Amino acid sequence: MPSKKPRPKVTPAPTPAERVEPPRVEPLTPDRFADLAALFEEGGDPKWCWCTFFRFRGRDWSNSTADGNRAELEALTKRDLAPGLVAYRGDRAIGWVSLAPRVDYGRLASSKILAPLDDKPVWSIVCFVVSRRARGQGVATALLDAAIDYAKARGSTTLEAYPVDTTDGRVPAANAFHGTLSMFERAGFNVVERRQWNATTPVRPIVRLSL
Repeated sequence: MPSKKPRPKVTPAPTPAERVEPPRVEPLTPDRFADLAALFEEGGDPKWCWCTFFRFRGRDWSNSTADGNRAELEALTKRDLAPGLVAYRGDRAIGWVSLAPRVDYGRLASSKILAPLDDKPVWSIVCFVVSRRARGQGVATALLDAAIDYAKARGSTTLEAYPVDTTDGRVPAANAFHGTLSMFERAGFNVVERRQWNATTPVRPIVRLSL
């Protein structure tokens, strides 16, 4: 009886993230602000918030304006410490991550869900923005990797974040701006606490990575 020929090995088709070059990630500086502005002007919450929501206690739609928030973020680019990192493909900004020492985010100190766990001087990652045309291409993961390197290079010993847990299903993009738990776990973060506002709200994990 003739022996069976071995089946040829089938190589899986590349995912969208594998078919594109990884983005270049740079700190937000004054000369790059116009690039980030073009990303935020694509629409959604960034067009109003300009990633200042977590930096100030009590800031909301009723007591701030898009122009004022934009000016606040642009002013932060003049400090030695960048207020976040920008992902580029070519000359176009396609993604953003906001990170800083936790003490820079005034809203976290007064938040019931995201209040400090302890007195450790951690850095926090609070927000991701990815262009609609670049989603599903690994942009947020590249930003997270760059954020880890940036925080470590500037003396941080612990990085903290507040992702959404998508175990029970996908969440709308507008609700996933903190990043997903699975993405942070793949980068080596561990859940250190889970909190819940009340019995009807989702449980929110807090994750940390020692650098």
